[in-house]
Amino acid sequence: MELRVLRYFLAVAREGSITAAADFLHLTQPTLSRQLKDLEQQLGKKLFTRGSHNIALTEEGLLLRKRAEELVEMADKLEAEFDAMEETVGGDVYIGSGETEAMKQIAQVVKELQRSYPQIRYHLLSGNEDDVTERLDKGLLDFGILIEPANISKYNHVTIPVKDIWGVIMRKDSALAAKDSIGVEDLLHVPLLFSRQAMKQTLSKNDFVDWFGEDFDKLNIVTTFNLIYNAAIMVEEGIGYAVTLDKLVNTSGDSELCFRPLRPKLEAGLSLVWKKHQTFSVAAELFREAALKKFGERSTDSL
Repeated sequence: MELRVLRYFLAVAREGSITAAADFLHLTQPTLSRQLKDLEQQLGKKLFTRGSHNIALTEEGLLLRKRAEELVEMADKLEAEFDAMEETVGGDVYIGSGETEAMKQIAQVVKELQRSYPQIRYHLLSGNEDDVTERLDKGLLDFGILIEPANISKYNHVTIPVKDIWGVIMRKDSALAAKDSIGVEDLLHVPLLFSRQAMKQTLSKNDFVDWFGEDFDKLNIVTTFNLIYNAAIMVEEGIGYAVTLDKLVNTSGDSELCFRPLRPKLEAGLSLVWKKHQTFSVAAELFREAALKKFGERSTDSL
């Protein structure tokens, strides 16, 4: 299976039309059609359902699309890394992270590196722990920033020396806004918005689960979310109270929202992680060394 043909397949899947894809690829329509038929014969599966004006992916086609996107992205990343070897020092660094103010720490590492290596480019992926670790495990990311509670045992890591604070985002005119902090008892009888990652982590033992104790099953969770931006809009509309980290949502004077920390205080540690036995590009290795220098801690590479 050739990478070139996978790129053809992805173009057709994206355009929804062989004619449009052929124009995009600067190929004749018969040539492209023949390549797709050869691909289907090679796999022994029908990849498209062909209509009068467009085509749609079959279930097998959808699977191939997901895998082909990963292969093409990996190939592009590999080519970029080899191209960077020919430059003075350049290349690409791929970093995935959940929503956290710790990105300021990463930005400071980047800023410091830019002084000496301005040709290095940085690519950021925002997502929850599952998004980040999946792409990290597949080699599509060089580094991930994971927020407690998270399983970092299978990675090399260094602790980022900051803490995120857990609390509740709410409307300023809500009943709980008059409080300076929020206890478990305050959350038992109000509608809550909860991150799916936090929901997942409740199945394991960690500080977040311990904070709620036996009362977790009594919570009225009306909405789950992946990233806080859209959840904050739901809070603005009066859907409920969002349990989240501080400084991720605008709660300034002109905002309708405010943040109240949990009581007792609950903090989340953060780690910069990478795959064990990872072979880094020159650019990624420079970033790793700069991060270790800034964070002032020995990594777990030798552990």
